Amino acid sequence: MTTVPPAPTASTGRRTGAPAVERPAHRDGNVLRWLAAYTLSMVGDNIYYIALSWAAVRAGSPAQAGAVMAVGSVPRLLLMLGGGTLADRLGPRTVVIGSDAVRCAAVLAVAALFWATSPGLWPLAVLALVFGTVDAVFLPAVGALPARVTSRGQLARVQGMRGLAIRLASVVGAPLGGLGVALGGAAAALGTAGLLMAASVPLLVSVRLRKPPQDAPGDTGGTGGPDGSGDTGGSAGTGGSTAWRDLVDGLRYIRRHRVLAPLMLTIALGDLGFMAPLNVGLALLADERGWGASGLGWTLAGFSAGAGAASLLLTVRGRLPRAGRTTAYAIIAGAVAIGTLAHVPSVVAALGVAVLIGLLTGLSGALCGALLQTQADPAYLGRVTAVAGLVSLGFAPLSMPLSAAAIGIWGTGPVFVVSAAVCGLGGVVTLAARDLRRVELPR
Repeated sequence: MTTVPPAPTASTGRRTGAPAVERPAHRDGNVLRWLAAYTLSMVGDNIYYIALSWAAVRAGSPAQAGAVMAVGSVPRLLLMLGGGTLADRLGPRTVVIGSDAVRCAAVLAVAALFWATSPGLWPLAVLALVFGTVDAVFLPAVGALPARVTSRGQLARVQGMRGLAIRLASVVGAPLGGLGVALGGAAAALGTAGLLMAASVPLLVSVRLRKPPQDAPGDTGGTGGPDGSGDTGGSAGTGGSTAWRDLVDGLRYIRRHRVLAPLMLTIALGDLGFMAPLNVGLALLADERGWGASGLGWTLAGFSAGAGAASLLLTVRGRLPRAGRTTAYAIIAGAVAIGTLAHVPSVVAALGVAVLIGLLTGLSGALCGALLQTQADPAYLGRVTAVAGLVSLGFAPLSMPLSAAAIGIWGTGPVFVVSAAVCGLGGVVTLAARDLRRVELPR
């Protein structure tokens, strides 16, 4: 594993006291290699999910296809915290490279199987199970890696770049997946996904890692350790520690941290209030208002455009002042926009509100990610990312069937308002927590 060389000193021809000029992340070849690898992997993910769902529908009944799609979420939910612990013990790059290679091999193996024969549902179920298990390790490590490829002052910009990569992957991955299915069926689409994942591995190998600081960066709850003493104690990789002890130590660290603890609650409330209206409620709203599939598509496009604009803003600016307060105000304003969406009279108005929702929630989400990256001690970052991911990918989706049932009983208006209130509580928590409210992104 390579590391970034130390800054030049007087012996290299520069004055020791001269301030170092930090290279912006969007001009840093090391960051761009990481971003290219991440983008390729995310495009592969999008193609994989399209190919998996199409193949499952063709091979079985709708109920069986739904079961195959749900199989991968179980290990992701159960093993995510353990994956974060593993990322901290072994290092995020090692875990990302290894898990990406396993995902690639599994997808290509099933693609080859479908190319040679028509095996039915069982290989799809096995693939979904393997993919979900590896994702439980991959996702926390991916979240912990940016802090090791750039400086703290560039982490907010990197979060913006990561958001743009996610939007690009969605825009490119969906048509590529559809094209692959149309031209060569599941085998071609899965093969394309596996090859894109494979292409990300050498790029990840070429990424140089920075040596993590010994003390917790920007920890307003103390310094390095979970008790604020500056001692990382039983953090991952120390002598005599066990995986279970590392996991418990990480949870204790988050609970005692005066910024991360309320930030996790903010993320949880925001995701719980946001996911149901935008993933389930919007389709039901479009059907209720007679907007049709085109109206739904335009509204979703508006949301994506707004979220992309927020990521671009953070990429260009690098940081925003008063990050804690800005996050809170963006969450609250976004919650008001979510509640408004169910009461707009036309598709054009819904498109405008959706752009606003995307802009505000995209901005608050990117800022939450940047604060998480800059406030967590690097020794705990895998576990911190795992907890945030568990909330977003594990628990928040559980609100979708409940919201759909509630809309069937009370209609879209009341459910959107309740969801907006839950989302807005995240902003209230941010304003109420003094250290989170006052936190700033590093320069």
